[in-house]
Amino acid sequence: MTDRIAKLEIDGESYEFPVLSGSVGPDVIDIRTLYAKTGHFTFDPGYTSTGSTESAITYIDGNQGTLLYRGYPIEQLAEKSSFLEVSYLLLNGELPSKAEFAEFEEKITRHTMLHEQMVKFFEGFRRDAHPMAIICGAVGAMSAFYHDSTDITDPKQRVIASHRLIAKMPTIAAWAYKYSVGQPFIYPRNDLGFAANFLRMCFAVPAEEYVVSPTMARAMDRIFTLHADHEQNASTSTVRLAGSSHANPFACIASGVASLWGPAHGGANEACLNMLREIGSVDRIPEFIARAKDKNDPFRLMGFGHRVYKNFDPRAKVMQQTAHEVLSELGVENNPTLQVAQELERIALEDDYFIEKKLYPNVDFYSGIILDAIGFPTSMFTAIFAMARTVGWISQWKEMIDDPKQKIGRPRQLYTGATTRDYTDISDR
Repeated sequence: MTDRIAKLEIDGESYEFPVLSGSVGPDVIDIRTLYAKTGHFTFDPGYTSTGSTESAITYIDGNQGTLLYRGYPIEQLAEKSSFLEVSYLLLNGELPSKAEFAEFEEKITRHTMLHEQMVKFFEGFRRDAHPMAIICGAVGAMSAFYHDSTDITDPKQRVIASHRLIAKMPTIAAWAYKYSVGQPFIYPRNDLGFAANFLRMCFAVPAEEYVVSPTMARAMDRIFTLHADHEQNASTSTVRLAGSSHANPFACIASGVASLWGPAHGGANEACLNMLREIGSVDRIPEFIARAKDKNDPFRLMGFGHRVYKNFDPRAKVMQQTAHEVLSELGVENNPTLQVAQELERIALEDDYFIEKKLYPNVDFYSGIILDAIGFPTSMFTAIFAMARTVGWISQWKEMIDDPKQKIGRPRQLYTGATTRDYTDISDR
C-alpha cells in the first residue's frame, strides 16, 4: 500500500483516488468510490486495464516471461515438484511438509471414485458427444450427487468439495473420453499416482493389462502443473463471478469448464496442432511465414504470442523439453510435426518480424504435440486443460469466499440503445 494519490478532473472538478501497491507488479488506482464521487464509471471492454480482485495465488509478469505460483517460479515447480504438491500449494499458500502431503495425497486418492449412479448419467449423453460437453454436465451434476458439500458457509464442506473436485475430475474426464470412443469405463486404482491413474483410466481395456509409462506419467504431471492456474483469465473470472452469487462450488467449476471450452481460451493447443499438420513439412514453412506476414491474408500462426506474455512463455520451455522426452521414448523424434515445430520456433526467435511483434512460442505450441503423441484425440485437449485448471479455479473460489471485501459481481455498461419511448399498440404499428 502507498500514500500516493491519483487525481482525476471532470468538467473542472477535481477528484482524488488512492494508489495501491501489491507485493510485486504494477500499482493500481482504487476507483471503488468513482461512481459515488463523480457519477461516472470506467469503460474497459475485456477488463484489460481493470483489477477485479485482490489475490495472493498467482503472479504473471508478461514482459519478463514470469509465472509464479504463491511466489514459486513455474520452472522450479515443473522440474522438482508434482501436480498434487502444487495443488496443495495453490490451495493452502505454502508447500506441504512430508506428513501434510501424505495426508493430502491420501484424501485425493480416496476421493477418485464417482458415485455409481453417475454411470447412468453418462449414459444419457449421445454416443458422439464432445468430451467437454460431458464434463460440463457431469461437474454441474455433482451437486445433485454430493449434497453434503454444497453449503459454502461451512468451511468443512468447502474443503470436502475442493478435494472431491480435484480427485474426481480425472475420472470424469477419462470416462468422457471412454464414452466418446465406445469403450467400457475403467475405475481408478489407489495404488497409482494422480497422472498414472488418469492415463490408465483413459487407455486401459478389460481385455489386457495396461502398464503406465513413467515418462508419459511425468509428462502428464508437468502438463497438469503448467496449466494449474493462470491468474484472472476468462474461465477463472467466470468461476469468481459465479461464486460471487454464492452458487455451490460444483456449479461454479462447471461455469469455468464452459468458459474454457471456447476456442479463444482453452482450444489453442488443438488449433496449434492442426496448423502444424496443415504446414506438413519443413520445406513449406516459408510459404506459411509469408502468409502470416501478409496483412491481407487471414492466416495466422497459432501457438505464437500470448495476450499476457510479451516474452517467451516460461511454460513453453518446460513443454519443449517434455516433448523431446516423450517423442524419444516413443521413437518418433523424427516426427514431421515436431520438425515443423522446431523450425518454426527457430525462425520465431531469429526473424525480425516475430521479434518486433514479440511473437514467442507459448505453452500451446508443444502441449498439443505431446498429447497427440501419447494418444489423445484433439477433442480431449481442452478436457485435459480443464482437469488441470480445476485446482486453480477452486483455489481462486476459496480465496474469494474467504475475502471479507467480496461482493456479488455487477459490471456496468455504456448504454447505446434507444432512449425512453412510448409503447404503440400492435394495430397502430
